[in-house]
Amino acid sequence: MVTLHRRWQEKVNNVSFRAVLYTALALGANAALLAPLPAMAAPDRGALEALRDGALKGLSFHAEPKPVPVEVLEDGASLEDYRGKYVLLNFWAIWCAPCREEMPTLAALNAEFGGEDFAVVTLATGPNAPPAIRKFFDEIGVEGLPVLRDPRSKTARGVGVIGLPVTMILDPEGREIARLTGPADWHSESARAIVSALIAGE
Repeated sequence: MVTLHRRWQEKVNNVSFRAVLYTALALGANAALLAPLPAMAAPDRGALEALRDGALKGLSFHAEPKPVPVEVLEDGASLEDYRGKYVLLNFWAIWCAPCREEMPTLAALNAEFGGEDFAVVTLATGPNAPPAIRKFFDEIGVEGLPVLRDPRSKTARGVGVIGLPVTMILDPEGREIARLTGPADWHSESARAIVSALIAGE
């Protein structure tokens, strides 16, 4: 009788042990699935600053990333659509002469680097009617650039944009890591080196 009781107790203990083991393994697997995906390696700020030249010497890299208010823009577009990649965000307007000069260089940069890890996004700030925007791009021969609209300048005011053009670099989490006020050649050797370093995480 004692022997039968002992065997029955051993079976119970084994079942309990297996149940605890399976539960622990399941919890561990679920935790692994719920863990955040590894982020892109953050490039070295000093190394990026060393790549600046010409007009891009005015590109200021921040000591800490700054949050960018996420607004639903005209036509339902949002900067949230570009999460997961570096974004060169250009604030411009059809009346802005320097914007007209630098826009082809932005298009060239996007043509070379645009993809899963990087995008150039233009944000027309203020009352820029769609027909006038199309005419603007037709006149300068630019194609293939995403054109978002901020007709009430709500996004521009939210990030402190006053004059135009202003270009910001956003990290894959949508935070501002650098800013330049004024025009630049965004397809220069300096700009291309900065974008290459960002994508490589160097």
